[in-house]
Amino acid sequence: MELDQCLEHLYKGQLLPEITIQALCFKLKEMLVKESNVIHISTPVTVVGDMHGQFHDMLEMFKIGGRIPDTNYLFLGDYVDRGLYSVETITLLVTLKLRYPNRIHLLRGNHESRQITQSYGFYTECLNKYGPDSRVWQYLTDMFDYLVLCCIIDDEIFCVHGGLSPNVQTIDQIRIIDRFREIPHDGAMADLVWSDPEENNGDNSAGLVSGRNSFDSQQDFLLDTSQHFQVSPRGAGYTFGKSVVEKFLRMNDMSRIYRAHQLCNEGYQIYFGGLVTTVWSAPNYCYRCGNNASILELYSKDDYYFNVFGEAPETISYLNNPSVPAGTGGGSSITKVVSDYFEGDNIAGDSLSEIGTNIDSNLQSRDIDVFSDTYQAQSASGRRVEYFL
Repeated sequence: MELDQCLEHLYKGQLLPEITIQALCFKLKEMLVKESNVIHISTPVTVVGDMHGQFHDMLEMFKIGGRIPDTNYLFLGDYVDRGLYSVETITLLVTLKLRYPNRIHLLRGNHESRQITQSYGFYTECLNKYGPDSRVWQYLTDMFDYLVLCCIIDDEIFCVHGGLSPNVQTIDQIRIIDRFREIPHDGAMADLVWSDPEENNGDNSAGLVSGRNSFDSQQDFLLDTSQHFQVSPRGAGYTFGKSVVEKFLRMNDMSRIYRAHQLCNEGYQIYFGGLVTTVWSAPNYCYRCGNNASILELYSKDDYYFNVFGEAPETISYLNNPSVPAGTGGGSSITKVVSDYFEGDNIAGDSLSEIGTNIDSNLQSRDIDVFSDTYQAQSASGRRVEYFL
């Protein structure tokens, strides 16, 4: 099947044959294996955050931002899991990358992982749509191992799915990571897809303790833990403060960081006076969070626009009509499939702010092998957090 034929089917939401997906993944791996861990691109480009299998919302995003190849896109990862149409989402992106390799770039997120996708919906979706004997999930997750880790725009904007790592001080250290594998439990590669910025919001605990309103000594600075790397409550990666960001940007002659990975009520969130920006592109996340989404349109390194949008009319229609099949092969309604995917997650009972910071860590209370709370707590206690300041 020709790529243009594949795209014609995919834009209609139709599934491709398993043998076609096998061929697409093989060809994409041939392409990606030649790329560095850190790719360089130029503006204009539109930056896209997490999509999480919300296929119709991705089509709506293309209507708003322009279709490929008319618009250049950088996707920051997390294409699968949570939504009901992860197969359609990732196969469309794979086909677009093969058809227009210089117009679309795909980074790896923490959900582009065998272990994570077995717990958050993608594995089950592949079996439901292609049958228990299919190898579609294997073809796609094997391809995930080849996705690049980071991107630099106009030689000064650093883009990554999650955030920074205490094991990475320079871009060159990212270039030498062995990325062609499952995301490890810890280390630089894991940190890049799992870590989060954490802003102090002006709560200068060290200054208050000493009776001052600002840092008057190096000791006060070192006492303020929000400035440094801390083990993340997610159970993987770290949280990091403004000083870590400033040091990384200064050492690598970068101006700012764009990343995804965290739900934002308004579709984006700016940290540290603009040094770090989170872009989130899945509206009404998990079909219940009620959040906006956005794409970041970069016209030049200093000229940009956050294009904010809501969920697609098709998604709203499906949610309002529980008799509509969810397209998972069994004729089940969307409400039933949502219930099956998120059984035990208790997301509906959380406030949006709690979901924004804990959505992945809350779900790890389930039995998820090495990403369980117990395992990660033991692993985190043995990790050393060292970073030059």
